[in-house]
Amino acid sequence: MFEFITIARPYAKAIFDFSLANKDIEYWQQTLTFIAKVVVDKKIKKIFPRGLSPKDMYTIFNAICGKKLNKSAKNLIKLMAENRRLEILPTVLDEFIKLRNIHESLAKVSVISAINLNSKQLTDIENILEKFLSCKVTLNHRIDISLISGFVIKLGDLVIDNSISGRLSNLTKILKS
Repeated sequence: MFEFITIARPYAKAIFDFSLANKDIEYWQQTLTFIAKVVVDKKIKKIFPRGLSPKDMYTIFNAICGKKLNKSAKNLIKLMAENRRLEILPTVLDEFIKLRNIHESLAKVSVISAINLNSKQLTDIENILEKFLSCKVTLNHRIDISLISGFVIKLGDLVIDNSISGRLSNLTKILKS
């Protein structure tokens, strides 16, 4: 996965910059979502054997997508087929969304709790995080009873673990060292 991210980032950045310059970010996110779904489809994966030429890959992909792609999107597919990078399109989409969220000052945060949090608790967490991060926050809440008690907040690489299981894990590490 690390290799895919490394390769996908420049593509995502170029696509994002292009979409920003042309004021069509939404089109590109929808297009990348569509073509990423095409790439991961099991039936499509069978069509693209390793020995297929880039031109044939582009022709087949173009035929599958039909008129859903504009000229620029077709050029992207052609370039990625020539570089044998079609399989990284889902990662390109993920990186594109990250760039869009940064541009729009939007953070998607996961809140994992041991019990169900009510709407006031979630709103309070959202408000605190918006002040802390200085951006709009959207929360994704889920329950994980293995936490025993407390919660874990995840935003990319940032993890705030205020759970009993997290504290027990840290204590175990300290006692073992």
